[in-house]
Amino acid sequence: MESVTRLKAFLLKLLTSKKTIKFDIKNAKNILFLRYDRIGDMVITTPVFRELKLKYPEIKISVLASTINQNVIHKNPYVDKVYINYKNNLFRDLPTLVKLRNKKYDVCVEFDHSVVPHSIARLRIINPKKVISVYKEGRYGVKGNELKLYDYYTEKSKGLHFQDVWLNTLSPFEVNPKSNKYELYCTEQQKEKAGDYLLTFKQKILVGINIEGAVKGKQIESNKIEEICRGIYHINSDVQIILLSSPEKYKSMMQLSQKLNLFYVDSSYKTESILDAAALIEKLHLIISPDTSIVHLASAFDIPVISIHENNQDSYQLFAPTSEINRTVFANSQKGITDFSVPFLLKYCGELLRLINKKPNN
Repeated sequence: MESVTRLKAFLLKLLTSKKTIKFDIKNAKNILFLRYDRIGDMVITTPVFRELKLKYPEIKISVLASTINQNVIHKNPYVDKVYINYKNNLFRDLPTLVKLRNKKYDVCVEFDHSVVPHSIARLRIINPKKVISVYKEGRYGVKGNELKLYDYYTEKSKGLHFQDVWLNTLSPFEVNPKSNKYELYCTEQQKEKAGDYLLTFKQKILVGINIEGAVKGKQIESNKIEEICRGIYHINSDVQIILLSSPEKYKSMMQLSQKLNLFYVDSSYKTESILDAAALIEKLHLIISPDTSIVHLASAFDIPVISIHENNQDSYQLFAPTSEINRTVFANSQKGITDFSVPFLLKYCGELLRLINKKPNN
């Protein structure tokens, strides 16, 4: 086993070795960000694109995104070009990676805080002059500072939210961020669609509930939904509860709504993209959701939010909701949220509903 680890360490050093190129990073003309993971991660990263572009308006910003999160930066004025990556299929990505190599990027930014082989492989193919990443502890006994592929490491200080950890990747450019606020750009059509749907519930306090989590075990179980909905209505009968869903779960959410048969609960219209969902969320008064992208969408618009999180303070610190008004219900389990307390969640609902001023539906 020890010999296998030594071999892996040798290969890791070999794969990350490179010649040093003399280049002042502040003279960069083009930069590529590697962000081909989840929707929430892309939402949290949006301040990075804005703050860099504001400091260097002439710099060309490209993003290597995933099929899942690419729509988050649709119409984003600070991003010049988006490329799609498939993460677990290097051969499928090869034509795109060769194309990116030919672009001769001055800088690549990789946001992983651990040593990830698929990111290293892509960086070697793209071959930028300089690479920035979050500080890495290392792997297979190889320390982070021994990975010569990375020219700059930024600190991942304990207690920071990922929005600030990732903004710190701009420190080599001497960027002092003016704001760490997330930004999303919904189209007028998406906004009108949300407004038209909500006309039915005029003068109601609009509560959106997202059941789905990013992974299995981080979902609100269906047997708890009725208890939550009835509890919210008991707190304030002037509410309209809207069950949010991804396009794939739209039918099952409609069925759940019909099964509940509560006049103050409805499933949302079918949202075709994440910005479709964002346009609806922007017009709601309160969001309840497991720790997933919906929490960050609500935070982008500063919508009051109650998140449900596994009992993991380190993870919570990195991904906590950033809305000015927010609460978090922690499950007892360190993995999954199946045992979170509904009465505790309803207690927070009561607190926030008293704080929320009704706003007109557009």
